[in-house]
Amino acid sequence: MPSPDRTLLAAGAINAIVSIAAGAFGAHALRTRLEPRPLEVFETAARYHMYHALGMVLCALAVAAGVKATGAGWVMQAGIAVFSGSLYALALTDVKVLGAITPIGGTLMMVGWGMLAWAALRG
Repeated sequence: MPSPDRTLLAAGAINAIVSIAAGAFGAHALRTRLEPRPLEVFETAARYHMYHALGMVLCALAVAAGVKATGAGWVMQAGIAVFSGSLYALALTDVKVLGAITPIGGTLMMVGWGMLAWAALRG
Protein backbone atom coordinates (compact mmCIF):
# COMPACT_ATOMS: atom_id res chain seq x y z
CA MET A 1 0.00 0.00 0.00
CA PRO A 2 1.37 3.47 -0.85
CA SER A 3 2.15 5.88 1.96
CA PRO A 4 0.26 9.16 2.39
CA ASP A 5 1.57 12.31 0.76
CA ARG A 6 3.52 13.56 3.77
CA THR A 7 4.06 17.10 2.48
CA LEU A 8 0.36 17.55 1.78
CA LEU A 9 -0.50 15.98 5.14
CA ALA A 10 1.83 18.39 6.94
CA ALA A 11 0.47 21.36 5.00
CA GLY A 12 -3.08 20.37 5.93
CA ALA A 13 -2.13 20.04 9.59
CA ILE A 14 -0.36 23.42 9.56
CA ASN A 15 -3.43 24.99 7.96
CA ALA A 16 -5.56 23.49 10.74
CA ILE A 17 -3.28 25.10 13.34
CA VAL A 18 -3.49 28.46 11.58
CA SER A 19 -7.28 28.25 11.30
CA ILE A 20 -7.60 27.52 15.03
CA ALA A 21 -5.30 30.45 15.82
CA ALA A 22 -7.32 32.70 13.51
CA GLY A 23 -10.58 31.59 15.11
CA ALA A 24 -9.22 32.28 18.58
CA PHE A 25 -7.86 35.64 17.45
CA GLY A 26 -11.27 36.53 16.07
CA ALA A 27 -13.13 35.35 19.15
CA HIS A 28 -10.86 37.07 21.65
CA ALA A 29 -8.79 39.89 20.17
CA LEU A 30 -11.18 41.08 17.48
CA ARG A 31 -14.52 40.69 19.28
CA THR A 32 -14.24 44.18 20.79
CA ARG A 33 -12.41 45.78 17.85
CA LEU A 34 -14.57 44.87 14.87
CA GLU A 35 -18.17 45.58 14.06
CA PRO A 36 -20.40 42.48 13.85
CA ARG A 37 -20.30 42.16 10.01
CA PRO A 38 -16.47 42.22 9.62
CA LEU A 39 -16.21 39.82 12.56
CA GLU A 40 -18.65 37.47 10.83
CA VAL A 41 -16.55 37.68 7.66
CA PHE A 42 -13.41 36.83 9.66
CA GLU A 43 -15.17 33.87 11.29
CA THR A 44 -16.31 32.61 7.87
CA ALA A 45 -12.71 32.73 6.67
CA ALA A 46 -11.54 30.71 9.69
CA ARG A 47 -14.34 28.15 9.32
CA TYR A 48 -13.68 27.50 5.62
CA HIS A 49 -9.95 27.49 6.34
CA MET A 50 -10.49 24.57 8.73
CA TYR A 51 -12.83 22.69 6.41
CA HIS A 52 -10.24 22.79 3.67
CA ALA A 53 -7.33 22.04 5.99
CA LEU A 54 -9.20 18.82 6.80
CA GLY A 55 -9.85 18.33 3.09
CA MET A 56 -6.11 18.52 2.48
CA VAL A 57 -5.50 15.90 5.17
CA LEU A 58 -8.16 13.72 3.57
CA CYS A 59 -6.46 14.07 0.19
CA ALA A 60 -3.10 13.11 1.70
CA LEU A 61 -4.59 10.03 3.32
CA ALA A 62 -6.47 9.13 0.13
CA VAL A 63 -3.09 8.80 -1.56
CA ALA A 64 -2.37 5.94 0.85
CA ALA A 65 -5.52 4.24 -0.45
CA GLY A 66 -4.20 4.51 -3.98
CA VAL A 67 -6.24 7.57 -4.97
CA LYS A 68 -4.33 10.17 -6.97
CA ALA A 69 -5.52 13.07 -4.81
CA THR A 70 -2.38 15.16 -4.35
CA GLY A 71 -3.43 17.71 -6.97
CA ALA A 72 -6.83 18.10 -5.35
CA GLY A 73 -5.18 18.88 -2.02
CA TRP A 74 -2.95 21.55 -3.51
CA VAL A 75 -5.89 23.15 -5.31
CA MET A 76 -7.61 23.29 -1.90
CA GLN A 77 -4.48 25.01 -0.56
CA ALA A 78 -4.76 27.63 -3.28
CA GLY A 79 -8.44 28.04 -2.40
CA ILE A 80 -7.55 28.60 1.26
CA ALA A 81 -5.00 31.24 0.32
CA VAL A 82 -7.37 33.15 -1.97
CA PHE A 83 -10.75 32.63 -0.23
CA SER A 84 -9.78 32.75 3.44
CA GLY A 85 -6.86 35.09 2.82
CA SER A 86 -9.01 37.66 1.06
CA LEU A 87 -11.72 37.44 3.73
CA TYR A 88 -9.20 37.81 6.58
CA ALA A 89 -7.74 40.86 4.85
CA LEU A 90 -11.18 42.31 4.04
CA ALA A 91 -12.35 41.98 7.64
CA LEU A 92 -9.20 43.61 9.00
CA THR A 93 -8.73 46.39 6.43
CA ASP A 94 -12.19 47.05 4.96
CA VAL A 95 -10.58 47.26 1.51
CA LYS A 96 -13.69 46.29 -0.45
CA VAL A 97 -11.87 45.25 -3.64
CA LEU A 98 -10.58 42.20 -1.77
CA GLY A 99 -14.11 40.83 -1.82
CA ALA A 100 -13.89 40.67 -5.61
CA ILE A 101 -11.27 37.90 -5.52
CA THR A 102 -12.98 35.83 -2.82
CA PRO A 103 -15.16 33.92 -5.32
CA ILE A 104 -12.01 32.79 -7.14
CA GLY A 105 -10.88 31.12 -3.93
CA GLY A 106 -14.30 29.56 -3.40
CA THR A 107 -14.19 28.21 -6.93
CA LEU A 108 -10.75 26.71 -6.28
CA MET A 109 -12.11 25.03 -3.16
CA MET A 110 -14.98 23.49 -5.12
CA VAL A 111 -12.62 22.42 -7.90
CA GLY A 112 -10.40 20.74 -5.30
CA TRP A 113 -13.34 18.71 -3.95
CA GLY A 114 -14.40 17.88 -7.49
CA MET A 115 -10.89 16.70 -8.29
CA LEU A 116 -10.93 14.50 -5.19
CA ALA A 117 -14.26 12.99 -6.22
CA TRP A 118 -12.99 12.37 -9.76
CA ALA A 119 -9.77 10.80 -8.48
CA ALA A 120 -11.72 8.56 -6.09
CA LEU A 121 -14.02 7.36 -8.86
CA ARG A 122 -11.12 6.70 -11.21
CA GLY A 123 -9.28 4.71 -8.56
